[in-house]
Amino acid sequence: MDLIRRGFLAVSLATLFSSAIGCGGGSYTGGGAKPPAEAGGVEVQTTAAREAPGQFGNDSAGFPAADEAAPAAPPLPAVQGTATRPSGVFEAEKKAEVMQPEPTNRPGLGTEWGETRSSSITTVAFQRAEPTSPFSMASLFYNDEEGARAMANAAGFRRTSGGVTPVAGGALLVGLRDENGAFLNGFVASDKNYIVGEASRRYTIVIRNRTPNRIECVVSVDGLDVIDGRAAGFSKRGYLVQPHGELEIDGFRQSVDAVAAFRFGSVRGAYATKKSGGDSRNVGVIGFAFFHERGTNPFPWTNDEVNKRHDANPFPGQFATPP
Repeated sequence: MDLIRRGFLAVSLATLFSSAIGCGGGSYTGGGAKPPAEAGGVEVQTTAAREAPGQFGNDSAGFPAADEAAPAAPPLPAVQGTATRPSGVFEAEKKAEVMQPEPTNRPGLGTEWGETRSSSITTVAFQRAEPTSPFSMASLFYNDEEGARAMANAAGFRRTSGGVTPVAGGALLVGLRDENGAFLNGFVASDKNYIVGEASRRYTIVIRNRTPNRIECVVSVDGLDVIDGRAAGFSKRGYLVQPHGELEIDGFRQSVDAVAAFRFGSVRGAYATKKSGGDSRNVGVIGFAFFHERGTNPFPWTNDEVNKRHDANPFPGQFATPP
């Protein structure tokens, strides 16, 4: 089944909500997410058109500038030796103190900075009803099969889940699609969703909007915003999902024309681990924060309203009383 890919990025900073600027088909020289250090820091730009170019919201002149390189660590103190010790022993101890231990490998999957893929976007205007308060949020915890089962067992009750995950009472659907177009399966336990992936395989993030309104979605992978590659937050700009439409996000955005594909790999090789200097605490989760547009009628079926329905008592009393 052919799927229409339309990516919409909205202005999400509170101070810029009312002045979004359309950028159309002009050239772009800014940078998006910063590649890992091993890639040499070169940001790839391409003018190749995607099969179905989308739209992108942005009031600024370009993406935020790349982070400055961290200063070099101070040298270790010199090793003190004695005249009576053999020089070979002294040199060996000196090397042992200077050499840093290799980071230990954590089990499971992370998301690596994949190959560059064409993915064109343009700018549209969007003003949030609540600048920093999403009306709904969702998380997808991903891992390999063994890791996902261990996580689900630790969370309690477990059942197999497939396809997409409902959000906000079913107003929205989210999921991960593999490179062959099939949705990844997983588990549900204690209200958490676990997705099973496979190392070296590419995936995309899919969002379906089942409401009659445009919805803005800020998306994170391993704690990093998928647009600028920095720590994710509610004030970040997000993608727009059209009424009754579907959005597919292919990777970390490098420019208005290209992304670095999402690809499963090791935790040590994850983009978030490399970018943070080895900190992998947020590896393994994909986040969604959804925002209404100002001036539209919010979708009534929020999580709170759905819970109220579930808590309704079918037999609250014995006899009927006047209204």
